[in-house]
Amino acid sequence: MPKALITGITGQDGSYLAEFLLDQGYEVVGMVRRTSTVNFDRIRQFQDRIAVVQGDLLDQVSLINILHEHRPQEVYNLAAQSFVPTSFEQPVLTGEFTALGVTRMLDAIRTVDRSIRFYQASSSEMFGKVHEVPQRETTPFHPRSPYGVAKVYGHWITINYRESYDLFACSGILFNHESPRRGLEFVTRKITHTVARIKLGLAEELRLGNLDARRDWGFAPDYVRGMWRMLQHDRPDDYVIATGETHSVREFCQEAFGHAGLDWEKHVVADPRYFRPAEVDLLVGDAGKAARVLGWKPAVTFRDLVRIMVDADLAALRQGGDHTPRVG
Repeated sequence: MPKALITGITGQDGSYLAEFLLDQGYEVVGMVRRTSTVNFDRIRQFQDRIAVVQGDLLDQVSLINILHEHRPQEVYNLAAQSFVPTSFEQPVLTGEFTALGVTRMLDAIRTVDRSIRFYQASSSEMFGKVHEVPQRETTPFHPRSPYGVAKVYGHWITINYRESYDLFACSGILFNHESPRRGLEFVTRKITHTVARIKLGLAEELRLGNLDARRDWGFAPDYVRGMWRMLQHDRPDDYVIATGETHSVREFCQEAFGHAGLDWEKHVVADPRYFRPAEVDLLVGDAGKAARVLGWKPAVTFRDLVRIMVDADLAALRQGGDHTPRVG
């Protein structure tokens, strides 16, 4: 039975990846930080089938100890400070987790077992002020947030360890991927959750930032398959994972409100408080390399993604919950 370690297992991607690996017959170890309250909602339904261990990307000794004790064949590094607006407010902490945390994990692997296959969660935010459309693996990076800058460091240190120490280390440059498990602070989930609240008479308006920002949105369960395929290939490399379509925040609102039978223009307010200090206007990925080499392609369309999220939020609210649902 293969064994995988997932950092950030309680997040959206970590929970879907854990479910996928369990279905593939893996033994799954999930790393969580020690806090007074750990949110296990996303993994509650399969928590009894995995091992949850305490560790911290700020503490390399804890990473070394976990690798020594559990001896995984694969490590998926999904943990990060991943909310872009927070990275402007806490840039140093973002760098510690999202940049240097990658180095600590890579060096722990180099120290304990160089045969471990490593996946780094890179991000389309690294492209930032884009130099070409669509963005591919060779597109120059121009990050526009401390989060994007930290991800660029994590991406390049992964390549450096691959080239310096012959580690099987891959980076997945994932474009925006959403689901009912997305946190309420992210714009897509903020939209679908508020749409559900408005539909049920629990709210009247939705305040958002730049409605013209365009993103390449896919379905998170599709994207974790891409992560896994990277580590099953015969050689390590970096891949863009994306749908190849771009849609604006405005279009997301139109689709979400329309699915609920509502007029978005009666409820959405553009609020300058939610604009970024440096905006990323257009992201759209070219996943041709992942299709050719890994045989990966997305299965869920943009329209279906939005409808899945709206339906899940409506169902959760009707059941009396006003938080991230555990379904989806």
